[in-house]
Amino acid sequence: MHVVLTREPGGTVRLHDGTQRAVPAADLPALVADAEGGVHGGAAVPRWTWDDTNRWYPGLLRAGVRVERSHDLRLVHRILRHSTATAGSELAAAGVGAWDAMTPTPAGAAPPVGARRVPQGAALFDLAAPERSAPAPLGAGAVDPVAELRRQEDAVRGSSAPGRLRLLAAGESAGALVAAEMHHAGLPWRADVHDAILTDALGPRPPEGQRPARLEELARQIRTALDAPPSLNPDSHPDLLKAMQYAGVGTRSLRKWELEKLDHPVVAPLLEYKNLYRLLTANGWHWLDEWVTDGRFRTEYVVGGVVTGRWASTGGGALQLPKGVRRAVVADPGWCLVVADVAQLEPRVLAGMAGDEAMATAGRAGDLYAGIVASGAVPTRELAKVGMLGAMYGGTTGASAQVLPRLGREYPRAIALVEEAARTGERGGVVTTWLGRSSPAPGSAWDEAQAGAFADDAGADAAARARSATRSWGRFTRNFVVQGTAAEWALCWLASIRRRLWALGVADGARPGLAPAPFADRPHLAFFLHDEVVVHAPRELADVVAAEVRAAAEEAGRLLFGDFPVDFPLTVAAVDSYADAK
Repeated sequence: MHVVLTREPGGTVRLHDGTQRAVPAADLPALVADAEGGVHGGAAVPRWTWDDTNRWYPGLLRAGVRVERSHDLRLVHRILRHSTATAGSELAAAGVGAWDAMTPTPAGAAPPVGARRVPQGAALFDLAAPERSAPAPLGAGAVDPVAELRRQEDAVRGSSAPGRLRLLAAGESAGALVAAEMHHAGLPWRADVHDAILTDALGPRPPEGQRPARLEELARQIRTALDAPPSLNPDSHPDLLKAMQYAGVGTRSLRKWELEKLDHPVVAPLLEYKNLYRLLTANGWHWLDEWVTDGRFRTEYVVGGVVTGRWASTGGGALQLPKGVRRAVVADPGWCLVVADVAQLEPRVLAGMAGDEAMATAGRAGDLYAGIVASGAVPTRELAKVGMLGAMYGGTTGASAQVLPRLGREYPRAIALVEEAARTGERGGVVTTWLGRSSPAPGSAWDEAQAGAFADDAGADAAARARSATRSWGRFTRNFVVQGTAAEWALCWLASIRRRLWALGVADGARPGLAPAPFADRPHLAFFLHDEVVVHAPRELADVVAAEVRAAAEEAGRLLFGDFPVDFPLTVAAVDSYADAK
Protein backbone atom coordinates (compact mmCIF):
# COMPACT_ATOMS: atom_id res chain seq x y z
CA MET A 1 0.00 0.00 0.00
CA HIS A 2 1.49 3.34 -1.08
CA VAL A 3 1.15 6.25 1.33
CA VAL A 4 2.20 9.37 -0.57
CA LEU A 5 3.50 12.23 1.55
CA THR A 6 3.34 15.85 0.39
CA ARG A 7 4.17 19.08 2.20
CA GLU A 8 1.63 21.85 2.30
CA PRO A 9 1.72 25.51 3.39
CA GLY A 10 1.35 26.17 7.08
CA GLY A 11 3.65 23.38 8.27
CA THR A 12 1.32 20.51 7.46
CA VAL A 13 1.85 17.18 5.72
CA ARG A 14 -0.85 15.49 3.68
CA LEU A 15 -1.05 11.70 3.56
CA HIS A 16 -2.54 10.43 0.32
CA ASP A 17 -3.66 6.98 1.44
CA GLY A 18 -7.29 7.01 0.44
CA THR A 19 -8.21 9.39 3.28
CA GLN A 20 -6.32 12.53 2.17
CA ARG A 21 -5.43 13.31 5.78
CA ALA A 22 -3.56 16.50 6.67
CA VAL A 23 -1.52 16.49 9.87
CA PRO A 24 0.93 18.92 11.49
CA ALA A 25 4.46 18.13 10.38
CA ALA A 26 5.49 17.76 14.03
CA ASP A 27 3.03 14.87 14.39
CA LEU A 28 4.40 12.89 11.43
CA PRO A 29 7.01 10.82 13.34
CA ALA A 30 4.42 9.54 15.81
CA LEU A 31 1.99 8.77 13.00
CA VAL A 32 4.63 6.88 11.02
CA ALA A 33 5.75 4.99 14.13
CA ASP A 34 2.15 3.91 14.80
CA ALA A 35 1.76 2.72 11.21
CA GLU A 36 5.05 0.82 11.34
CA GLY A 37 4.05 -0.73 14.64
CA GLY A 38 0.89 -2.02 13.02
CA VAL A 39 3.01 -4.13 10.69
CA HIS A 40 3.80 -6.52 13.51
CA GLY A 41 0.12 -6.73 14.39
CA GLY A 42 -0.75 -8.01 10.92
CA ALA A 43 -1.70 -4.71 9.28
CA ALA A 44 -0.67 -3.95 5.71
CA VAL A 45 2.92 -2.82 5.35
CA PRO A 46 2.91 0.84 4.24
CA ARG A 47 5.24 1.93 1.46
CA TRP A 48 6.05 5.55 2.25
CA THR A 49 6.21 7.36 -1.06
CA TRP A 50 7.94 10.72 -1.23
CA ASP A 51 9.74 13.04 -3.62
CA ASP A 52 13.20 12.47 -2.09
CA THR A 53 14.14 10.17 0.79
CA ASN A 54 16.58 12.71 2.24
CA ARG A 55 13.84 15.33 2.48
CA TRP A 56 11.77 13.09 4.75
CA TYR A 57 13.63 10.20 6.32
CA PRO A 58 16.44 11.95 8.27
CA GLY A 59 13.84 13.80 10.34
CA LEU A 60 12.06 10.55 11.14
CA LEU A 61 15.35 8.91 12.11
CA ARG A 62 16.21 11.80 14.43
CA ALA A 63 12.88 11.11 16.11
CA GLY A 64 13.91 7.46 16.51
CA VAL A 65 11.54 6.18 13.80
CA ARG A 66 12.57 3.60 11.19
CA VAL A 67 10.43 2.73 8.17
CA GLU A 68 10.32 -0.68 6.56
CA ARG A 69 9.65 0.29 2.94
CA SER A 70 9.62 3.38 0.77
CA HIS A 71 9.38 4.54 -2.83
CA ASP A 72 11.73 7.35 -3.84
CA LEU A 73 10.00 9.13 -6.72
CA ARG A 74 13.07 11.16 -7.73
CA LEU A 75 15.35 8.14 -8.02
CA VAL A 76 12.79 5.96 -9.77
CA HIS A 77 11.84 8.78 -12.15
CA ARG A 78 15.43 8.99 -13.34
CA ILE A 79 15.55 5.25 -14.05
CA LEU A 80 12.21 5.07 -15.86
CA ARG A 81 12.82 8.27 -17.78
CA HIS A 82 15.81 6.78 -19.60
CA SER A 83 15.21 3.03 -19.60
CA THR A 84 14.78 1.39 -22.99
CA ALA A 85 12.15 -0.81 -21.37
CA THR A 86 9.83 2.19 -20.84
CA ALA A 87 10.58 4.06 -24.07
CA GLY A 88 6.93 4.20 -25.14
CA SER A 89 5.56 5.48 -21.84
CA GLU A 90 4.02 8.87 -21.08
CA LEU A 91 6.78 9.46 -18.53
CA ALA A 92 9.57 8.86 -21.06
CA ALA A 93 7.91 10.92 -23.80
CA ALA A 94 7.13 13.99 -21.68
CA GLY A 95 9.13 17.18 -21.97
CA VAL A 96 11.78 18.07 -19.39
CA GLY A 97 10.14 19.07 -16.14
CA ALA A 98 10.65 19.64 -12.44
CA TRP A 99 11.28 15.97 -11.70
CA ASP A 100 14.17 15.92 -14.17
CA ALA A 101 15.71 19.03 -12.59
CA MET A 102 15.68 17.66 -9.05
CA THR A 103 19.09 16.95 -7.54
CA PRO A 104 19.87 14.89 -4.42
CA THR A 105 19.14 16.51 -1.08
CA PRO A 106 22.04 16.10 1.40
CA ALA A 107 21.34 13.72 4.26
CA GLY A 108 23.04 15.98 6.77
CA ALA A 109 23.03 19.69 7.41
CA ALA A 110 22.59 21.83 4.33
CA PRO A 111 25.86 23.16 2.87
CA PRO A 112 26.63 26.89 3.19
CA VAL A 113 24.87 29.14 0.69
CA GLY A 114 26.88 29.12 -2.52
CA ALA A 115 28.81 25.95 -1.62
CA ARG A 116 28.91 23.25 -4.26
CA ARG A 117 29.12 19.62 -3.26
CA VAL A 118 30.61 17.49 -6.01
CA PRO A 119 29.86 13.75 -5.84
CA GLN A 120 33.00 11.69 -5.31
CA GLY A 121 33.43 8.26 -6.80
CA ALA A 122 32.15 8.94 -10.32
CA ALA A 123 35.51 9.47 -11.99
CA LEU A 124 35.45 6.37 -14.19
CA PHE A 125 32.26 7.47 -15.90
CA ASP A 126 32.56 11.26 -15.79
CA LEU A 127 32.45 11.24 -19.60
CA ALA A 128 28.95 9.80 -19.49
CA ALA A 129 27.56 11.65 -16.52
CA PRO A 130 24.59 13.85 -17.43
CA GLU A 131 24.92 17.54 -16.76
CA ARG A 132 23.51 18.59 -13.41
CA SER A 133 20.75 21.16 -13.53
CA ALA A 134 20.13 23.58 -10.72
CA PRO A 135 17.85 22.09 -8.03
CA ALA A 136 14.19 22.63 -8.75
CA PRO A 137 12.27 24.62 -6.14
CA LEU A 138 10.13 22.19 -4.19
CA GLY A 139 7.47 24.53 -2.91
CA ALA A 140 3.78 23.86 -3.18
CA GLY A 141 2.83 22.92 -6.71
CA ALA A 142 6.40 22.51 -8.01
CA VAL A 143 5.94 18.74 -8.28
CA ASP A 144 2.94 16.48 -7.86
CA PRO A 145 3.99 13.23 -6.16
CA VAL A 146 0.57 11.62 -6.57
CA ALA A 147 0.51 12.22 -10.33
CA GLU A 148 4.16 11.18 -10.62
CA LEU A 149 3.46 7.88 -8.85
CA ARG A 150 0.66 7.19 -11.31
CA ARG A 151 2.95 7.91 -14.27
CA GLN A 152 5.64 5.65 -12.84
CA GLU A 153 3.21 2.80 -12.22
CA ASP A 154 1.85 3.15 -15.75
CA ALA A 155 5.37 3.17 -17.20
CA VAL A 156 6.35 0.00 -15.37
CA ARG A 157 3.08 -1.77 -16.14
CA GLY A 158 3.41 -1.04 -19.85
CA SER A 159 7.14 -1.75 -20.05
CA SER A 160 8.88 -4.70 -21.66
CA ALA A 161 10.26 -5.83 -18.26
CA PRO A 162 7.80 -4.92 -15.48
CA GLY A 163 9.08 -7.48 -12.98
CA ARG A 164 12.68 -6.40 -13.28
CA LEU A 165 11.84 -2.70 -13.14
CA ARG A 166 9.75 -3.20 -10.00
CA LEU A 167 12.70 -4.94 -8.38
CA LEU A 168 15.05 -2.15 -9.46
CA ALA A 169 12.68 0.55 -8.15
CA ALA A 170 12.36 -1.27 -4.82
CA GLY A 171 16.12 -1.79 -4.59
CA GLU A 172 16.98 1.81 -5.45
CA SER A 173 14.47 3.09 -2.89
CA ALA A 174 15.76 0.68 -0.24
CA GLY A 175 19.26 1.89 -1.01
CA ALA A 176 18.15 5.44 -0.22
CA LEU A 177 16.86 4.25 3.16
CA VAL A 178 20.15 2.46 3.84
CA ALA A 179 22.20 5.53 2.91
CA ALA A 180 20.17 7.77 5.21
CA GLU A 181 20.41 5.24 8.05
CA MET A 182 24.19 4.89 7.67
CA HIS A 183 24.54 8.66 7.77
CA HIS A 184 22.35 8.79 10.87
CA ALA A 185 24.11 5.95 12.70
CA GLY A 186 27.61 6.80 11.47
CA LEU A 187 30.74 4.68 11.24
CA PRO A 188 32.48 4.33 14.64
CA TRP A 189 35.66 6.41 14.53
CA ARG A 190 38.26 7.00 17.22
CA ALA A 191 39.61 10.52 16.78
CA ASP A 192 42.47 9.81 19.24
CA VAL A 193 43.60 6.79 17.21
CA HIS A 194 43.40 8.80 14.00
CA ASP A 195 45.45 11.59 15.55
CA ALA A 196 48.06 9.03 16.67
CA ILE A 197 48.25 7.64 13.11
CA LEU A 198 48.87 11.12 11.73
CA THR A 199 51.37 12.02 14.43
CA ASP A 200 53.31 8.80 13.90
CA ALA A 201 53.51 9.37 10.14
CA LEU A 202 53.81 13.17 9.94
CA GLY A 203 54.89 14.42 13.34
CA PRO A 204 52.82 16.52 15.76
CA ARG A 205 50.00 18.61 14.37
CA PRO A 206 51.60 21.84 13.14
CA PRO A 207 50.23 25.38 13.46
CA GLU A 208 47.85 26.47 10.73
CA GLY A 209 49.63 27.09 7.43
CA GLN A 210 52.77 25.12 8.28
CA ARG A 211 53.94 21.72 7.12
CA PRO A 212 54.16 18.82 9.57
CA ALA A 213 57.72 18.07 10.70
CA ARG A 214 58.21 14.96 8.56
CA LEU A 215 57.03 16.69 5.39
CA GLU A 216 59.30 19.66 6.15
CA GLU A 217 62.28 17.33 6.55
CA LEU A 218 61.49 15.54 3.27
CA ALA A 219 61.09 18.89 1.52
CA ARG A 220 64.60 19.79 2.72
CA GLN A 221 65.95 16.47 1.41
CA ILE A 222 64.28 17.04 -1.97
CA ARG A 223 65.85 20.50 -2.28
CA THR A 224 69.27 19.13 -1.31
CA ALA A 225 69.06 16.27 -3.81
CA LEU A 226 68.13 18.75 -6.56
CA ASP A 227 70.54 21.46 -5.39
CA ALA A 228 67.48 23.72 -5.37
CA PRO A 229 66.99 26.94 -3.39
CA PRO A 230 65.04 26.99 -0.08
CA SER A 231 62.15 28.64 -1.94
CA LEU A 232 61.38 25.46 -3.92
CA ASN A 233 57.90 24.26 -2.93
CA PRO A 234 57.46 20.49 -3.50
CA ASP A 235 53.69 21.03 -3.55
CA SER A 236 54.01 22.99 -6.81
CA HIS A 237 54.29 20.44 -9.57
CA PRO A 238 55.43 22.93 -12.27
CA ASP A 239 58.19 24.30 -10.03
CA LEU A 240 59.26 20.83 -8.95
CA LEU A 241 59.43 19.55 -12.53
CA LYS A 242 61.51 22.57 -13.56
CA ALA A 243 63.92 21.94 -10.68
CA MET A 244 64.20 18.27 -11.63
CA GLN A 245 64.89 19.09 -15.25
CA TYR A 246 67.46 21.70 -14.24
CA ALA A 247 69.18 19.04 -12.08
CA GLY A 248 69.28 16.61 -15.00
CA VAL A 249 66.62 14.22 -13.67
CA GLY A 250 65.13 12.61 -16.77
CA THR A 251 61.40 12.76 -16.19
CA ARG A 252 58.49 14.71 -17.62
CA SER A 253 55.94 13.77 -14.99
CA LEU A 254 55.67 13.05 -11.27
CA ARG A 255 53.75 9.79 -11.66
CA LYS A 256 54.90 7.13 -9.23
CA TRP A 257 55.59 4.48 -11.85
CA GLU A 258 57.80 6.88 -13.81
CA LEU A 259 59.70 8.09 -10.75
CA GLU A 260 60.42 4.50 -9.69
CA LYS A 261 62.35 3.93 -12.93
CA LEU A 262 64.83 6.70 -12.10
CA ASP A 263 68.17 6.29 -10.38
CA HIS A 264 68.56 9.59 -8.54
CA PRO A 265 68.81 10.62 -4.86
CA VAL A 266 65.61 12.66 -5.13
CA VAL A 267 63.39 9.65 -5.86
CA ALA A 268 63.14 8.14 -2.35
CA PRO A 269 62.30 11.35 -0.45
CA LEU A 270 59.99 12.53 -3.23
CA LEU A 271 57.96 9.31 -3.26
CA GLU A 272 57.65 9.39 0.52
CA TYR A 273 56.66 13.06 0.39
CA LYS A 274 53.93 12.34 -2.16
CA ASN A 275 52.50 9.49 -0.04
CA LEU A 276 52.48 11.51 3.16
CA TYR A 277 51.13 14.62 1.45
CA ARG A 278 48.25 12.53 0.12
CA LEU A 279 47.52 11.32 3.66
CA LEU A 280 47.60 14.88 4.99
CA THR A 281 45.31 16.35 2.34
CA ALA A 282 42.85 13.43 2.04
CA ASN A 283 42.56 12.25 5.67
CA GLY A 284 44.61 14.66 7.76
CA TRP A 285 43.67 16.77 10.76
CA HIS A 286 41.36 19.03 8.77
CA TRP A 287 39.47 15.96 7.53
CA LEU A 288 39.22 14.72 11.11
CA ASP A 289 37.86 18.05 12.33
CA GLU A 290 35.27 18.28 9.55
CA TRP A 291 34.02 14.74 9.23
CA VAL A 292 34.26 13.06 12.64
CA THR A 293 31.94 14.20 15.42
CA ASP A 294 30.69 12.39 18.51
CA GLY A 295 32.85 9.38 17.67
CA ARG A 296 31.28 8.89 14.26
CA PHE A 297 32.25 9.48 10.64
CA ARG A 298 29.17 10.45 8.66
CA THR A 299 29.47 10.71 4.92
CA GLU A 300 26.67 11.70 2.57
CA TYR A 301 26.16 8.92 0.09
CA VAL A 302 24.62 9.74 -3.27
CA VAL A 303 22.54 6.74 -4.27
CA GLY A 304 22.92 6.13 -8.00
CA GLY A 305 25.47 8.96 -8.14
CA VAL A 306 27.27 7.24 -11.04
CA VAL A 307 25.40 6.63 -14.29
CA THR A 308 25.81 2.87 -13.87
CA GLY A 309 23.85 3.02 -10.61
CA ARG A 310 26.89 2.83 -8.36
CA TRP A 311 26.92 5.11 -5.35
CA ALA A 312 29.02 8.23 -4.98
CA SER A 313 29.53 10.49 -1.96
CA THR A 314 29.52 14.24 -1.55
CA GLY A 315 32.37 14.49 0.93
CA GLY A 316 34.74 12.76 3.27
CA GLY A 317 36.07 10.35 0.67
CA ALA A 318 34.00 7.48 2.05
CA LEU A 319 34.47 5.47 -1.13
CA GLN A 320 38.26 5.77 -0.88
CA LEU A 321 39.13 5.19 2.78
CA PRO A 322 42.82 4.22 2.70
CA LYS A 323 44.00 1.24 4.70
CA GLY A 324 46.36 3.49 6.64
CA VAL A 325 43.52 5.19 8.54
CA ARG A 326 41.22 2.20 8.98
CA ARG A 327 42.81 1.50 12.36
CA ALA A 328 40.74 4.46 13.59
CA VAL A 329 37.51 2.61 12.74
CA VAL A 330 36.97 0.88 16.08
CA ALA A 331 33.77 -0.73 17.33
CA ASP A 332 32.05 0.57 20.46
CA PRO A 333 32.82 -1.25 23.74
CA GLY A 334 31.04 -4.62 23.74
CA TRP A 335 30.41 -4.36 20.00
CA CYS A 336 32.25 -5.53 16.90
CA LEU A 337 32.48 -4.80 13.19
CA VAL A 338 31.27 -7.56 10.89
CA VAL A 339 33.06 -6.86 7.61
CA ALA A 340 31.97 -8.74 4.48
CA ASP A 341 33.08 -8.41 0.88
CA VAL A 342 32.12 -10.31 -2.24
CA ALA A 343 34.74 -12.20 -4.19
CA GLN A 344 34.94 -11.18 -7.88
CA LEU A 345 31.46 -9.67 -7.99
CA GLU A 346 31.48 -8.33 -11.54
CA PRO A 347 32.58 -11.52 -13.38
CA ARG A 348 30.04 -13.52 -11.37
CA VAL A 349 27.34 -11.06 -12.37
CA LEU A 350 28.49 -11.41 -15.97
CA ALA A 351 28.13 -15.18 -15.74
CA GLY A 352 24.59 -14.78 -14.41
CA MET A 353 23.57 -12.24 -17.06
CA ALA A 354 24.95 -14.36 -19.89
CA GLY A 355 23.69 -17.66 -18.49
CA ASP A 356 27.25 -18.96 -18.91
CA GLU A 357 27.25 -22.18 -16.89
CA ALA A 358 30.93 -22.83 -17.55
CA MET A 359 31.92 -19.51 -15.97
CA ALA A 360 29.51 -20.04 -13.09
CA THR A 361 31.14 -23.44 -12.50
CA ALA A 362 34.58 -21.83 -12.47
CA GLY A 363 33.48 -19.73 -9.49
CA ARG A 364 31.89 -22.58 -7.58
CA ALA A 365 34.94 -23.31 -5.40
CA GLY A 366 35.24 -19.71 -4.23
CA ASP A 367 38.04 -18.21 -6.34
CA LEU A 368 36.70 -17.67 -9.85
CA TYR A 369 40.12 -16.86 -11.28
CA ALA A 370 41.58 -20.08 -9.89
CA GLY A 371 38.58 -21.87 -11.40
CA ILE A 372 39.41 -20.39 -14.81
CA VAL A 373 42.95 -21.77 -14.47
CA ALA A 374 41.56 -25.18 -13.48
CA SER A 375 39.42 -25.20 -16.62
CA GLY A 376 42.58 -25.04 -18.72
CA ALA A 377 41.69 -21.71 -20.34
CA VAL A 378 44.84 -19.98 -19.08
CA PRO A 379 47.94 -21.17 -17.20
CA THR A 380 48.04 -18.70 -14.29
CA ARG A 381 45.63 -16.90 -11.97
CA GLU A 382 47.16 -13.53 -12.90
CA LEU A 383 46.42 -14.13 -16.58
CA ALA A 384 42.87 -15.18 -15.73
CA LYS A 385 42.34 -11.94 -13.80
CA VAL A 386 43.96 -9.75 -16.46
CA GLY A 387 41.94 -11.40 -19.19
CA MET A 388 38.62 -11.14 -17.39
CA LEU A 389 39.19 -7.50 -16.47
CA GLY A 390 40.12 -6.85 -20.09
CA ALA A 391 36.88 -8.46 -21.23
CA MET A 392 34.82 -6.26 -18.91
CA TYR A 393 36.80 -3.03 -19.31
CA GLY A 394 37.98 -3.29 -22.89
CA GLY A 395 41.64 -4.29 -22.60
CA THR A 396 42.92 -4.60 -26.17
CA THR A 397 46.68 -4.70 -25.70
CA GLY A 398 49.33 -6.79 -23.98
CA ALA A 399 48.48 -9.88 -21.96
CA SER A 400 44.78 -9.04 -21.92
CA ALA A 401 44.56 -9.13 -25.72
CA GLN A 402 46.43 -12.45 -25.80
CA VAL A 403 44.17 -14.08 -23.21
CA LEU A 404 40.77 -12.86 -24.49
CA PRO A 405 40.51 -15.37 -27.39
CA ARG A 406 41.09 -18.24 -24.97
CA LEU A 407 38.41 -16.95 -22.61
CA GLY A 408 36.08 -16.54 -25.58
CA ARG A 409 36.47 -20.20 -26.45
CA GLU A 410 35.99 -21.40 -22.86
CA TYR A 411 33.20 -18.96 -21.90
CA PRO A 412 31.56 -17.97 -25.18
CA ARG A 413 28.27 -16.67 -23.74
CA ALA A 414 29.89 -14.32 -21.23
CA ILE A 415 32.45 -12.90 -23.64
CA ALA A 416 29.83 -12.53 -26.38
CA LEU A 417 27.63 -10.45 -24.04
CA VAL A 418 30.29 -7.82 -23.34
CA GLU A 419 31.48 -7.82 -26.95
CA GLU A 420 27.94 -7.13 -28.16
CA ALA A 421 27.58 -4.34 -25.58
CA ALA A 422 30.81 -2.82 -26.91
CA ARG A 423 29.62 -3.00 -30.52
CA THR A 424 26.36 -1.33 -29.55
CA GLY A 425 28.27 1.53 -27.95
CA GLU A 426 30.57 1.87 -30.94
CA ARG A 427 27.49 2.34 -33.12
CA GLY A 428 26.26 5.08 -30.78
CA GLY A 429 23.58 2.85 -29.28
CA VAL A 430 22.27 2.46 -25.74
CA VAL A 431 22.75 -0.61 -23.53
CA THR A 432 20.70 -1.68 -20.53
CA THR A 433 21.51 -3.49 -17.29
CA TRP A 434 19.85 -6.72 -16.18
CA LEU A 435 17.08 -4.94 -14.25
CA GLY A 436 16.54 -2.07 -16.68
CA ARG A 437 18.85 0.90 -16.10
CA SER A 438 19.96 2.23 -19.50
CA SER A 439 23.15 4.00 -20.46
CA PRO A 440 23.13 7.59 -21.70
CA ALA A 441 23.57 8.34 -25.39
CA PRO A 442 27.14 9.28 -26.37
CA GLY A 443 26.45 13.01 -26.64
CA SER A 444 27.37 15.86 -28.92
CA ALA A 445 31.16 15.42 -28.75
CA TRP A 446 30.82 11.85 -30.01
CA ASP A 447 28.43 12.94 -32.76
CA GLU A 448 30.77 15.69 -33.88
CA ALA A 449 33.74 13.31 -33.98
CA GLN A 450 31.82 10.87 -36.16
CA ALA A 451 30.48 13.59 -38.46
CA GLY A 452 33.95 15.08 -38.79
CA ALA A 453 35.34 11.84 -40.16
CA PHE A 454 32.83 11.92 -43.03
CA ALA A 455 33.28 15.57 -43.97
CA ASP A 456 34.50 16.24 -47.51
CA ASP A 457 37.71 17.77 -46.23
CA ALA A 458 38.26 15.22 -43.45
CA GLY A 459 41.87 14.29 -42.91
CA ALA A 460 43.66 11.54 -41.06
CA ASP A 461 43.33 13.38 -37.75
CA ALA A 462 39.53 13.53 -38.02
CA ALA A 463 39.35 9.82 -38.76
CA ALA A 464 41.64 9.07 -35.81
CA ARG A 465 39.47 11.17 -33.49
CA ALA A 466 36.36 9.33 -34.65
CA ARG A 467 37.98 5.93 -34.12
CA SER A 468 39.17 6.97 -30.67
CA ALA A 469 35.70 8.20 -29.68
CA THR A 470 34.15 5.01 -31.04
CA ARG A 471 36.49 2.74 -29.09
CA SER A 472 36.12 4.82 -25.94
CA TRP A 473 32.34 4.62 -25.98
CA GLY A 474 32.50 0.91 -26.72
CA ARG A 475 34.62 0.42 -23.61
CA PHE A 476 32.08 2.42 -21.63
CA THR A 477 29.04 0.41 -22.76
CA ARG A 478 30.97 -2.85 -22.41
CA ASN A 479 31.47 -2.18 -18.73
CA PHE A 480 28.16 -0.36 -18.16
CA VAL A 481 26.09 -3.53 -18.39
CA VAL A 482 28.37 -5.40 -15.97
CA GLN A 483 29.07 -2.67 -13.44
CA GLY A 484 25.45 -1.55 -13.53
CA THR A 485 24.13 -5.05 -12.90
CA ALA A 486 26.67 -5.53 -10.12
CA ALA A 487 25.31 -2.34 -8.55
CA GLU A 488 21.80 -3.82 -8.79
CA TRP A 489 22.99 -7.00 -7.05
CA ALA A 490 24.53 -4.84 -4.32
CA LEU A 491 21.25 -2.95 -3.85
CA CYS A 492 19.40 -6.22 -3.33
CA TRP A 493 22.13 -7.38 -0.94
CA LEU A 494 21.89 -4.18 1.11
CA ALA A 495 18.10 -4.33 1.23
CA SER A 496 18.18 -7.93 2.41
CA ILE A 497 20.86 -7.23 5.04
CA ARG A 498 18.89 -4.24 6.31
CA ARG A 499 15.71 -6.27 6.70
CA ARG A 500 17.46 -9.23 8.31
CA LEU A 501 19.40 -7.13 10.82
CA TRP A 502 16.26 -5.39 12.03
CA ALA A 503 14.52 -8.73 12.42
CA LEU A 504 17.28 -9.91 14.78
CA GLY A 505 16.08 -7.39 17.35
CA VAL A 506 18.05 -6.66 20.51
CA ALA A 507 20.63 -9.15 21.81
CA ASP A 508 19.96 -10.40 25.33
CA GLY A 509 22.32 -8.70 27.75
CA ALA A 510 23.97 -6.66 25.02
CA ARG A 511 25.59 -3.40 26.05
CA PRO A 512 24.05 -0.42 24.19
CA GLY A 513 26.34 1.19 21.66
CA LEU A 514 26.93 4.86 20.99
CA ALA A 515 24.80 5.06 17.83
CA PRO A 516 21.61 7.12 18.15
CA ALA A 517 18.15 5.57 18.28
CA PRO A 518 16.73 3.52 16.71
CA PHE A 519 20.08 1.68 16.32
CA ALA A 520 21.63 2.13 19.79
CA ASP A 521 20.94 -1.47 20.82
CA ARG A 522 20.54 -3.22 17.45
CA PRO A 523 22.98 -4.37 14.75
CA HIS A 524 22.99 -1.97 11.80
CA LEU A 525 24.77 -1.20 8.56
CA ALA A 526 27.52 1.36 9.11
CA PHE A 527 29.49 1.46 5.84
CA PHE A 528 29.19 0.40 2.21
CA LEU A 529 31.78 0.30 -0.56
CA HIS A 530 30.44 -1.19 -3.82
CA ASP A 531 31.04 -4.87 -2.92
CA GLU A 532 31.82 -4.55 0.79
CA VAL A 533 29.73 -3.79 3.88
CA VAL A 534 30.51 -3.09 7.51
CA VAL A 535 27.88 -3.97 10.11
CA HIS A 536 28.20 -2.60 13.63
CA ALA A 537 26.82 -5.25 15.94
CA PRO A 538 26.75 -6.33 19.59
CA ARG A 539 29.50 -8.90 20.03
CA GLU A 540 26.94 -11.50 21.14
CA LEU A 541 25.35 -11.35 17.69
CA ALA A 542 28.55 -11.50 15.61
CA ASP A 543 28.08 -15.06 14.34
CA VAL A 544 24.37 -14.57 13.69
CA VAL A 545 25.01 -11.33 11.79
CA ALA A 546 27.69 -13.02 9.68
CA ALA A 547 25.25 -15.79 8.79
CA GLU A 548 22.55 -13.27 7.84
CA VAL A 549 24.95 -11.30 5.65
CA ARG A 550 25.84 -14.52 3.80
CA ALA A 551 22.16 -15.44 3.47
CA ALA A 552 21.46 -11.98 2.08
CA ALA A 553 24.07 -12.52 -0.65
CA GLU A 554 22.37 -15.77 -1.63
CA GLU A 555 19.00 -14.00 -1.67
CA ALA A 556 20.35 -11.21 -3.89
CA GLY A 557 21.61 -13.81 -6.37
CA ARG A 558 18.20 -15.50 -6.49
CA LEU A 559 16.36 -12.20 -6.90
CA LEU A 560 18.40 -11.34 -9.99
CA PHE A 561 19.13 -14.70 -11.59
CA GLY A 562 16.53 -17.08 -10.21
CA ASP A 563 17.78 -20.65 -10.00
CA PHE A 564 20.75 -20.12 -12.32
CA PRO A 565 23.67 -21.69 -10.40
CA VAL A 566 25.96 -18.70 -9.92
CA ASP A 567 27.45 -18.25 -6.44
CA PHE A 568 28.36 -15.04 -4.62
CA PRO A 569 30.77 -16.16 -1.88
CA LEU A 570 31.78 -13.73 0.84
CA THR A 571 34.81 -13.18 2.99
CA VAL A 572 33.44 -12.32 6.43
CA ALA A 573 35.32 -11.30 9.56
CA ALA A 574 34.19 -10.06 12.96
CA VAL A 575 36.81 -7.61 14.24
CA ASP A 576 37.30 -4.77 16.69
CA SER A 577 39.01 -2.57 14.09
CA TYR A 578 38.28 -2.25 10.38
CA ALA A 579 42.03 -2.58 9.70
CA ASP A 580 41.98 -6.16 11.05
CA ALA A 581 39.36 -7.39 8.57
CA LYS A 582 41.88 -8.27 5.85
